[in-house]
Amino acid sequence: MINLRAIKNASRRAPVKKQSVGELRLHRDISELNLPKTTGISFPNGQDELMNFEVSIRPDEGYYRTGKFEFTFLVSPSYPHEAPKVKCKTKVYHPNIDLEGNVCLNILREDWKPVLNINTHPNHEDPLNHEAAAVLRDNPETFEANVHRAMRGGYVGNTTFSRCVY
Repeated sequence: MINLRAIKNASRRAPVKKQSVGELRLHRDISELNLPKTTGISFPNGQDELMNFEVSIRPDEGYYRTGKFEFTFLVSPSYPHEAPKVKCKTKVYHPNIDLEGNVCLNILREDWKPVLNINTHPNHEDPLNHEAAAVLRDNPETFEANVHRAMRGGYVGNTTFSRCVY
């Protein structure tokens, strides 16, 4: 016998949101992430909203070790045909990040291809902060001192930075 009450109750359930191709691809890419212990990912709008997420990085080596850096990712529904938009929320002295948090990575602009994904490594030789890039190229010791001063909440030139050392 057909249970009409069960059919009627099933029709009252909330409709299932249809995912775009970009959401499906991003879901797969995120599930394949192998984040190091120094990196965390969070979803400020909940796990159901994958197209907007935040990444926290605490490098344990290099110039930026002991710092904590926050990034936001906004992914278009046309991902992977369009690169994610990345912004650094932490003011940082870095050749690839300007003082407004814009991230300059060639793979996020003209070199982006649908075969790339959010796991693709950036090209570290693509400066946006040309002054920091020149100091790094010409005087790595001064660059390192500038990075440490900025991370401790000091000044580099006329620019003040917020403390981001943990």
